[in-house]
Amino acid sequence: MKPVKIAQIGIGHNHADATMATLRKFPQFFEVVGVAEDDPAWLSRRRALPCYEGLPFSSEAELLATPGLEAVCVEKDVPDGLATALRCARLGLHVHMDKPGGENYAGFRELVETQRRAGKAFQMAYMYRYNPAIRRCLDMARSGELGDIFEIDCQMSTTHSADYRLWLANFKGGDMYIFGSHLIDLVVWMMGEPDKVVPLNMNSFPEEARCIDNGLAVLQYPRATCTVRTTSLEANGYHRRQLVVCGTKGTVEIKPMENPTKMSVAWKESSGGAGSPDSREWIDVPDFGGRYDAQLADFARVVRGETANPFGYDHELAVERTLLRACGTDF
Repeated sequence: MKPVKIAQIGIGHNHADATMATLRKFPQFFEVVGVAEDDPAWLSRRRALPCYEGLPFSSEAELLATPGLEAVCVEKDVPDGLATALRCARLGLHVHMDKPGGENYAGFRELVETQRRAGKAFQMAYMYRYNPAIRRCLDMARSGELGDIFEIDCQMSTTHSADYRLWLANFKGGDMYIFGSHLIDLVVWMMGEPDKVVPLNMNSFPEEARCIDNGLAVLQYPRATCTVRTTSLEANGYHRRQLVVCGTKGTVEIKPMENPTKMSVAWKESSGGAGSPDSREWIDVPDFGGRYDAQLADFARVVRGETANPFGYDHELAVERTLLRACGTDF
């Protein structure tokens, strides 16, 4: 089938350059027609990046008027993402939107429902969905292989400068909004929408930056509690990002979440009877290429009608509601 004719709207998102590099990596999937960015500051900082070499830049209106345009990747700076994605959806385009989905639930719901009514693809850029270790864990949890899930503990942290934490102050949930969104996506995919969400976020160092820089949310289910932790303060936090899923039959641990080469499973019962308290099975994780390869390849297949979106409209809405609750936002 022909490649999807696609444009990138915005270069201000921190994942914008990696997204473009991935689009251009797969000419069998995508024909990139150009880039739009109206903010001079972002143009000054990022237009010369190698991933944009040879691509035409134009205004958003000009780019969206490209004949035959089918899809867009919305990569605006986070505060501008939702409004931009909604403009594109109203034009009947397939939309890949970088996370999170915005702090206005009514606007996000309008975006999703616009795509649903038009039968157009909508993909949120939660990249862990396509990590093979996490996909294996998700499948084990959803199939019942791990038994009844009673606990999930997940962490997504790093170390940020005070300047970056000042940027986090744009959002009520701070780093829970930006980074916790990835983890909430996974918990909701395994467990569904929680009965109750308790946000316990805090500003540990207001003298450096007044923002949520130390996030914790508890998601409560009838038989399970799930903790989501984020912080911008942890030394080597990037390499301690982890997902632990505990069921009545076994426990999966993935650590680190970024490019894992192995994951562990501890089974309550083994072929020889009850396992020892410290017994674990190590499972090799195949190399899956670039961080966004599988995600964007899947987007192309959904746009071309080759496959159904495994993360559908209702899932995106449930994730958004749960995320906003984890940030202490009413809607």
